[in-house]
Amino acid sequence: MPVKKWSERILLVELSDDPEFTEDIVAAIDRAEKEPTLDAVLSFDAVSYINSSNLAKLLKLRRIMIQSDRSLRLCSVNSHVWGVFLSTGLDKIFEFSDDVSTALATLQIGRGGGGKERQAADV
Repeated sequence: MPVKKWSERILLVELSDDPEFTEDIVAAIDRAEKEPTLDAVLSFDAVSYINSSNLAKLLKLRRIMIQSDRSLRLCSVNSHVWGVFLSTGLDKIFEFSDDVSTALATLQIGRGGGGKERQAADV
C-alpha cells in the first residue's frame, strides 16, 4: 500500500498519477485525522502531472497537519510538477526535500524549519 507508517511518528505516502493520487491523498488525509501525532512525507517520485483537484487535497492535508502541529514534507518532485508549485505560489507554503531519505532524516532530526531545499537546488 502506498500509504504506510514508516515509524511511530512518520507517515510515508508514495504518490502516483490519478486516479491513484486522489485515492492515496484521501487515505493520507484520513490517517492524519485519525492519528494526529504523525508527521508526513509525500513522495512525488511517480507523479508526472498534478491538477487543481490534487492541489486542493494537498492544501486540505496541509491544513490538518498545521492544526495538529505536525510537519508535512513533499519530496522527489519532478520539473513539471515543480513548475506547477512555482506558478501557483504553493512553493512558498509547502516544505520540500530532494528525496525521501532527506525528508525522513529532516523529520527524524527534529521538526526542522525552513524547508527550502528544493528552491536552493532549483530544477
